[in-house]
Amino acid sequence: MEENLPLKETIIGARNLTNILLSFILLAVGIGFSLAGLSSYFQTNYLKITDTSNLIFYPQGIALLFYGTCSLGLFLYLFLTIIWNIGSGYNEILPEEKLIRIIRKGFPGKNKIIFLSYEFKLIKGLKFLRKEGINPRYNILLVLKDKREIPLFPAQFLLNPKEIEKKAINLSKIINVPLENLKI
Repeated sequence: MEENLPLKETIIGARNLTNILLSFILLAVGIGFSLAGLSSYFQTNYLKITDTSNLIFYPQGIALLFYGTCSLGLFLYLFLTIIWNIGSGYNEILPEEKLIRIIRKGFPGKNKIIFLSYEFKLIKGLKFLRKEGINPRYNILLVLKDKREIPLFPAQFLLNPKEIEKKAINLSKIINVPLENLKI
């Protein structure tokens, strides 16, 4: 790896397979629960897979309608984050300029593009964060001299631990800062 070249790493945002599958599940569940709740209110079966028209509207129908509305609300939120691709962007390391830039897409409005830029002299070190267990997480944190810690990858960004550790080692060599290995 040549150290005077700019290094750019693309970050995948909300537009990933997990979010797309989850949004379809939320849509199906939301429609199902809402139709079941409406079936109990109107005493007419709107679901073809089962008969929910003979459920008592209060409290079962109201609960089904509430769960359906919540599920459809979560679907809408997730669908919009996928459409807008929230969290996507890139990390750019510029060794010649001694800069690291973190660029991400945010929600539409004032913070649509999140742009963070730090000089190497402001960086105290890097942390390689490992969380083992049922839901393992690996991340590289940029530690600034004012004690702020900025993650370089999104929380759901799943990488091979050896691959992300190599990235952390290379990045610490380029920036010339110590690398701390944390296990949670």
